[in-house]
Amino acid sequence: MNPDSKIYVAGHQGLAGSAITRRLMAEGCFNIIHRTHAELDLIDQKAVKAFFEAEKPKYVYLAAGKVGGILANNTYPAEFIYQNLMMEGNVIHAAFENQVRKLLFLGSSCIYPKHAPQPMKEEHLLTGTLEPTNEPYAIAKITGIKMCSSYNRQYGTNFLCVLPTNLYGPGDNYGLQNSHVLPALIRKIHEAKTQGANEVVVWGTGSPKREFLYSDDLADACVFLMGRFNAADIGEFINIGVGKEITIREVAELIADVVGFRGSLVFDTSKPDGTPRKLLDVSRLRALGWQAKTGFREGIANAYADFLQNIPRIAQ
Repeated sequence: MNPDSKIYVAGHQGLAGSAITRRLMAEGCFNIIHRTHAELDLIDQKAVKAFFEAEKPKYVYLAAGKVGGILANNTYPAEFIYQNLMMEGNVIHAAFENQVRKLLFLGSSCIYPKHAPQPMKEEHLLTGTLEPTNEPYAIAKITGIKMCSSYNRQYGTNFLCVLPTNLYGPGDNYGLQNSHVLPALIRKIHEAKTQGANEVVVWGTGSPKREFLYSDDLADACVFLMGRFNAADIGEFINIGVGKEITIREVAELIADVVGFRGSLVFDTSKPDGTPRKLLDVSRLRALGWQAKTGFREGIANAYADFLQNIPRIAQ
């Protein structure tokens, strides 16, 4: 990938997209195109078509999407399936029409069956029923993967798909109504500390296990794959993770320790746990020569430092 080539990062203000942009710039790639949602609504097919025809990017990282935790997915299932289907469909088709050399689509580990064997291998996709709490989002992401593979097969495009595990890091969404579990816990535990509260309520039993990937590690993997491999080299999609899992209880305890909260953690067992386990098998990616570098405690400390720097924006 020529550093001077025009690169479009869709979703550059999000957790994954901002990390990908930082990584590309560290590689000397400065011909990067960005558009905010106000400048380009990816749900608008005509607008996306006009953008690609005018800009003619050679490489595309499709990191845009509507994301959220269990509460957001349960509350807005229609928005999660519609908006994600439209965004990925419009961008992927426009990339094909405008001869984009290579595109990388970011899926999600939630596309695997709820009771998939652990760790989850790429071949486990569509072998069982999905987790009900995020089924609309998962179906949209599965569709994006199948769309890329279909265009590759029919038109000879070079569209890669990656499946990152749960992400966290700088630029995360800390909203209590629509964020993922880790950033939500950072905010709740920080606010409990500053308000002098004696306890923090955590949804569920605390027993589900999750795998967490620092966003800059994801970006490093994405740039690594785009720069060295083609779609035919990695198959329909490839997992990106750390290959280790931790319980939600342990996550909350680690965040409390990093934040300096000395109160109690209370687990509300009336709230849903979601999928019991979601550990990715990353052996294929490791065989290609990549593995994550950021330790979990180090990543939590970096994420909390980012949260502290952005409290004025988060509070709005």
